[in-house]
Amino acid sequence: MEDKRDHNTSPSSLPSLSKQLASSTLGGSADVPVLDLSVSDEDFLVREVTKASEEWGVFQVVNHGIPTELMQQLRMAGKQFFELPEAEKETVAKEEDFEGFKRNYLGGINNWDEHLFHRLSPPSILNYKYWPKNPPQYREVTEEYTKHMKRLTEKILGWLSEGLGLPRETFTQSIGGETAEYVLRINFYPPTQNTDLTIGAAAHTDMGAIALLIPNEVPGLQAFKDEQWLDLNYVNSAVVVIIGDQLMRMTNGRFKNVLHRAKTDHERLRISWPVFVAPRADMSVGPLPELTGDDNPPKFETLIYNDYIDQKIKGWALEDLPVY
Repeated sequence: MEDKRDHNTSPSSLPSLSKQLASSTLGGSADVPVLDLSVSDEDFLVREVTKASEEWGVFQVVNHGIPTELMQQLRMAGKQFFELPEAEKETVAKEEDFEGFKRNYLGGINNWDEHLFHRLSPPSILNYKYWPKNPPQYREVTEEYTKHMKRLTEKILGWLSEGLGLPRETFTQSIGGETAEYVLRINFYPPTQNTDLTIGAAAHTDMGAIALLIPNEVPGLQAFKDEQWLDLNYVNSAVVVIIGDQLMRMTNGRFKNVLHRAKTDHERLRISWPVFVAPRADMSVGPLPELTGDDNPPKFETLIYNDYIDQKIKGWALEDLPVY
């Protein structure tokens, strides 16, 4: 049945918007908020992460508690994997599920990358078949990084909850608590001479709740704001935080699910490590009752998360956009 409350908020409506915006002009570098998490005034951080989520849907955090050395080890292990011979990378090749290694080198404005996708948490859903055995430190480094990433994610979700007047654990629990799914995707974007025609990752919003990303030093991530594409400046050791569809839906549109894309570089290799955080597939997700009422009725239909995924992917297929 058609949801008549808002015709622009169904999963399948997003690809059309993405396709329209893919050819929009680039406006320059973006003054995306950069938040220092070492600030002792936690009330200030609550206000700032909430404001950034409402106005931008993307922000960067520094002094976030993830050791710089660990971030360097993660980058090194990922780069070493993609430098392996093709036959060795194919040992963890994607099969029927989304996990595994895959190459995307297509013509026109489309995805141009290699990527490795696999689950990080909870332990009950891990399939180490898709975790590279080479380089040998890959598993140890990635598991340690996952622990820090989960702590940082729950801290940010707690501040976002408090920023809307909700108990600190609200958003964490709304995506399943310890059963929330964490997935790593390593994107490997080789240099390409025709960057005007080649997009590393096409314009999209993230279907989950939130994503936390670290890049290498080569810029390329862009966000759409104020009718233009804006480059995100590279900030050393920063983590980029991206609000996804489910936080937008849970907040009844108060938080922005930022439209973003990745560009390739003429001469330099670009790699990024986003961790996607999403509800369990069987969870119902929709506007929280605490954030709706007679004066602010629900704008979105409450859906089982897996049904939302199916609808969004079908929309992508209809629009001939790659799944990201």
